[in-house]
Amino acid sequence: MLDALRWLLLAAGALMVGGTLLGFSRSPRWFIRLWDFPRVQIAVVATVSGALYAAFFFLGSAIEWVWLAAVGLCVGWQAYRIFPYTPLARRQVKRSGRLPHDRDSRGRRFRLLISNVRMENRATERLLRVIRENDPDLVLAVETDERWARAFDSLASVYPHAVRHPRGNYYGMVLLSKLPLVDPRVEFLVQDDIPSIHTGVELPGGDRIFLHGLHPRPPEPVRGQDSTPRDAELVIVGRRIGEGERRPTVVAGDLNDVAWSPVSELFLRLSGLLDPRVGRGMFNSFNANNPFFRYPLDHVFHSDDFRLVSLRRLPHIGSDHFPLLIELSYEPEGEAGQPEPGKRPGDEEEAREKLVEQAEAARTGDDRPSRE
Repeated sequence: MLDALRWLLLAAGALMVGGTLLGFSRSPRWFIRLWDFPRVQIAVVATVSGALYAAFFFLGSAIEWVWLAAVGLCVGWQAYRIFPYTPLARRQVKRSGRLPHDRDSRGRRFRLLISNVRMENRATERLLRVIRENDPDLVLAVETDERWARAFDSLASVYPHAVRHPRGNYYGMVLLSKLPLVDPRVEFLVQDDIPSIHTGVELPGGDRIFLHGLHPRPPEPVRGQDSTPRDAELVIVGRRIGEGERRPTVVAGDLNDVAWSPVSELFLRLSGLLDPRVGRGMFNSFNANNPFFRYPLDHVFHSDDFRLVSLRRLPHIGSDHFPLLIELSYEPEGEAGQPEPGKRPGDEEEAREKLVEQAEAARTGDDRPSRE
């Protein structure tokens, strides 16, 4: 029994080290990119296996020292990657200093609720109740089919402005808004069955901001789907924001990627957007049904024009995702102190590589699931 435990600890530590090393690859293969997700779990398993082995089985051989060193480096690297999304780190986005009762403040604040509803979820009233209780100005719902679109009809009197694109393939989207939408459009940036919503939004005070709603196709093992189309969509949107006319911008949705992945970080550097979770917490939204394997898959990124009023995860609605609610204050005249992530050498080359990979995958059909 003890010998079996010894080998189990050695194998667990080696697996965590191997997965960590795979994460350095730029490959879009799902069995590599999935190692981007469980950084907390990798750090915990590596720590436990290393500590138990050192306490009960360590004999001082050279190979054991090498194994322990590798496990220690693995834990250190994962902790380094996780650290920005803990309250110990410096906050990237400042809290709004405006008083909520000021007239100017009221005219520049807005609340956005995002939710992956899970298409098969029949408990539509649970999300409708959460929306009514939290009273957001904008609601972005993804995985919306026709049944979910009809369920939102009951909110039409409160949300007179809407962009509806329900689909039965898990990629439908609905945007509901109390605020006027300016030139809203649905685009298919990478694939003809994966929509995204792009629109101007007029705030109560008359200012205009711009919102991108995204839900790219995820890497997944069940259907043999690589991350190529997801990565390409994030690169396209990141470039569009970073190279376009400077304007107050918000990107929201289920990006099917964790905040600390290389692709999400590339997206932020290309776009120059900020992540309000940095220094505040992970706000894990998926999997709502499994407390041991939860990751921050639902995101709100924004330009330096905004300050944070509040950010919180909302109650379970029967989906495998928790909704998120964020309130932002448009303060373009705010003090400096929210440094935008700058591009690194090689970012443009990596972005081009991802677009070339997607073009080739689209040509061969490899950008689609291999198993439906």
